[in-house]
Formats: sequence, structure tokens, C-alpha cells
Amino acid sequence: MDDKRAGFAGLGLMGGLMAANAARKGWQVTGWNRSPAAADRLQDLGGTVAQRVEDLGHLPVIVFMLPDLPHIEEAAARLLAGWKNQPPAPGTVLLVMSSVSPTAVQAFGHRVTELSGGRAQVVDAPVSGGTKGAADGTLAIMAGGEDAAFGRVEPLLHTMGTTVRHLGPLGAGSLAKACNQLVVGTTVAALAEAAELAERSGLDPAALFDVLSGGLAGSRVLDVVGPRLVSKDYTPTGPAKFMHKDLSFVLDAARAAGTAAPIATAAVELYAELKRQGLGDQDLAVVRQTISHLSHSAAAAAEGTVAQ
Repeated sequence: MDDKRAGFAGLGLMGGLMAANAARKGWQVTGWNRSPAAADRLQDLGGTVAQRVEDLGHLPVIVFMLPDLPHIEEAAARLLAGWKNQPPAPGTVLLVMSSVSPTAVQAFGHRVTELSGGRAQVVDAPVSGGTKGAADGTLAIMAGGEDAAFGRVEPLLHTMGTTVRHLGPLGAGSLAKACNQLVVGTTVAALAEAAELAERSGLDPAALFDVLSGGLAGSRVLDVVGPRLVSKDYTPTGPAKFMHKDLSFVLDAARAAGTAAPIATAAVELYAELKRQGLGDQDLAVVRQTISHLSHSAAAAAEGTVAQ
């Protein structure tokens, strides 16, 4: 892509860092965000701030980093309305980098292509690596879409990630992200359960994790999330409530593929309980507190049974 102009819709915890990396690496970035503070940070890096999302409509690639597909569809509807008067340039790409439903993003892509008269296409390219990966430009990016459309946005993706893979047609990236979240969400939950079990049994969770990291249980998830689980530091690097959404996509994909998903099913219920406990806006590591609450309830129920 010779035209190094890109729009970013959504400049939150992840989107702002990703847009900043693109700007630092020579891209002319225009950003739009509902709250002005995030947009101001981009402006400090030399980026341009759009007052309306439809002001991004003339750009060759528009990145969406909004909470879920309904938010993206709402913003895209405003773009499409603007395109009725000023059609997009042929080859325009809407780059969905949020975690969304693999099947729903396919339907969204069909609508965009149809309503833009074939001038615009959707590529889904969700990311993994958290805010640290977004800040460092080391995200893992898993993409789905037509070859030509992916080729047009690949140089931009390399400004944000070190692992960039085109995995297949539209929806393939989101399916890969769902698989990623299945591994991450259940691993964090297992580590949280292990920490709680260890502490209640008189073991030091820090010492336990140190031993685990040297064996087969060692993982990047343990390295990154383990210290937060030990210290019970739930300062958000990304809201835990989104894991429930992402794991629900796993169940949707499993139903579509006719695949059993017993671990994902259990994890969806655990993260649903996390949200019921009012913990959804805290860090993913807060699943340990959810398990702690469940442990208190289980202990109280056992004491009641003994008393009877």
C-alpha cells in the first residue's frame, strides 16, 4: 500500500496505542473517538482528530477497535450513509480489529460490499497481546479476508504487530481469536483456581507459580498474569467482562462446526458469574476473586450441612 493514510475508529486502551504505533512508523493517522481525551493523545503524536466517524470515509483503510460488532455496525452505518453522496475509492478496506463473532463479521462484510457497490471490503484482524503488546507494537494479529484486501492492509498491520498471519477468508481471523481466548480464558481461570487452592491449603502461590513456570505448566499466560493473580492486582489492562463475550463466540463457532466444547461451556458460566459479582470492569485476573467468592459460598454451604 503506497497510500499511507489510515483512519482509526476507537482510541481506547488498545486502539489508541495501536494508532500511535502506526503514526510513529510513518502513517498519516486520523482518529475518531467518542471521548475527546484519547483523541487528544493521538493529536500530540502528529495525528489528526476527526469530529465524526463519517469524516474517515475518504481514507483507503479504516480500522475499527470498538467493543463489539454492534458498535462497529453503528459506526459503519454512518460511513455508508456518507458514501451515498461521496462513494469510497475502489479497494477501500474496513479493518475490524476488535474481537467479534466469526459468523456475524462475515454477514457484516457481505453488507458492506453490497452497500458500497463493491468498492469496499471488510478484513477481520483481531489481536492478542494485551496493552503491553499494543504499546510495544508486538501484537499477534490473525486476519481473514480476500487475498487482495489483506495485501492492501498488511503493511499497516506490521506497524502494530510482529506476528501477522492471513488465515483464510473473512471470519477466519475472528475464529482464530476465539480459539486464542479459549486458551487464555481457561488458562487464567485454572491458574486462579490453583492460586486459591494453594493459599487456602497453606502454600505460597508465588512459590507455586515459580515451580510451575519451570515445568510443563509454564506458559506466557502464567508469566504475564501470574504475578497479578499472586498480588491480587486487578487494575484493568482490559475489562474481564469481554472474556465472557469472547468465549460465547467459541460456543457459537462450535455449534456451527458441530464440535463439542465442554471446557468453553464451563468457562462461559464462570465468567458469567464474574459479571454477576460486579467484577467485569476489572482485570482478567479478577477471576481469582470470583473463585474466592464461590469458595466462601461452598464453605458456608458445607458448614450448614454439617450443622444439620
